[in-house]
Amino acid sequence: MPQTLPNFSSSMKLKYFKLGYQYLINHILTFLLTPIIISTLIHHQQILNSFLSLQFNPLHVLSSSFLLIFLATLYFMSKPRAVYLIDYACYKPPVTCRVPFATFMEHSRLILKNNPKSVDFQMRILERSGLGEETCLPPAIHYIPPNPTMQAARGEAEVVIFNAIDSLMTETGLKPREIDILIVNCSLFSPTPSLSAMVVNKYKLRSNIKSYNLSGMGCSAGLISIDLARHLLQIHPNSNALVVSTEIITPNYYQGKERAMLLPNCLFRMGGAAILLSNKRGERRRAKHRLVHVVRTNKGSDDKAYRCVFEDEDREGKVGISLSKDLMVIAGEALKSNITTIGPLVLPASEQLHFLFTLIGREIFNPKWKPYIPDFKQAFEHFCIHAGGRAVIDELQKRLQLSGEHVEASRMTLHRFGNTSSSSLWYELSYIEAKGRMKKGDWVWQIGFGSGFKCNSAVWMCNRTIKTPTDGPWHDCIDRYPVPIPEIVKL
Repeated sequence: MPQTLPNFSSSMKLKYFKLGYQYLINHILTFLLTPIIISTLIHHQQILNSFLSLQFNPLHVLSSSFLLIFLATLYFMSKPRAVYLIDYACYKPPVTCRVPFATFMEHSRLILKNNPKSVDFQMRILERSGLGEETCLPPAIHYIPPNPTMQAARGEAEVVIFNAIDSLMTETGLKPREIDILIVNCSLFSPTPSLSAMVVNKYKLRSNIKSYNLSGMGCSAGLISIDLARHLLQIHPNSNALVVSTEIITPNYYQGKERAMLLPNCLFRMGGAAILLSNKRGERRRAKHRLVHVVRTNKGSDDKAYRCVFEDEDREGKVGISLSKDLMVIAGEALKSNITTIGPLVLPASEQLHFLFTLIGREIFNPKWKPYIPDFKQAFEHFCIHAGGRAVIDELQKRLQLSGEHVEASRMTLHRFGNTSSSSLWYELSYIEAKGRMKKGDWVWQIGFGSGFKCNSAVWMCNRTIKTPTDGPWHDCIDRYPVPIPEIVKL
């Protein structure tokens, strides 16, 4: 029996109908205003004669002029200040901190020799993690047993944070006295003196600097810091804000039996980023991006999110799927709430109308209608999804209907650097730039997940076409990426 071929004719007609609908709705104002403009040009002489024939009262003209000036002044004073991303720098760990799979598992067997089930669990997680052979852990974790002291943790913080800030200052020419606002976020390591105080003392920052240290906010804290900087730059004119996002791994290496606590050992790796923001108009020309929106939402429960580990310990091959089951339900709710907020801000009119009509149809005609998922690819050219793990990236790709290229930066960042917590979004942005894909006018959507689950979004618009950088975390390996990532790497 001959194979039935799909009806390409009807599918092509549907495709062109959809494109025509999108073009018509997105340019509806142009279509409505064009006849008015043409009519005005044709009858411009009659309109001009009618205008000149009018009798104007000088007092009315003067009052109207003052009113227009007052309204214009009020508008420009109330308009939010533009926030620009001048540049950023990501920390690249040295090769001496590299942890290949064989090394990681050998250390696990020695450290957890009395608990072989935990060793086996970590191996199965690592096989399905999506990480590569070049991810790095801090020196204190390389010891057998690990040496997670306060001194070692602060040493890791100094190396990661200072290297990122030094690279940023070298790239931008930023002087310490030019920093007006400092924000440091690190979730699990919150020493006294604080990490922000450490930066102030190291670089001899001004005594009147506005300094903030954020902790306990998980992997989504990077965008919380960006939002805080945005608010501060609205009330402090002509200011520069330095944001540092990192996670210190040293004090958080777990050597017990609880599987939910063993999971971070397999996924989290060294990393950090320093970001320079400014509201100075003079910085517009050299800035890489302009901040358009920041959206923050909280959903779920911290306890639930951190304990989403499969209870049946002995079902071989099911860990990767089961591990993400409850976690993705919580993450999905957080994403849904975030999308509901950000959609009207960024989606074109055609997508918003389509979503509205589907929603009305489900409520009035048939509740079984399939809900319409807006096409965010019409609003954004680039997506930076937090590289928290393969399951998170898979789920967002499915829910947002993204292509492999759209999530390439996230998958490759997870493979090369692992889960670097709140800084992973900046490694992903750096990947896109290193590939030479960032053009002027492109829109970027950063999506951060973490801590129970918070889902935070930042929307950036590229301010200028960015040349392929000659340095940065990807400069010596970008030519061999993307790489194929197998479902399971047998160890």
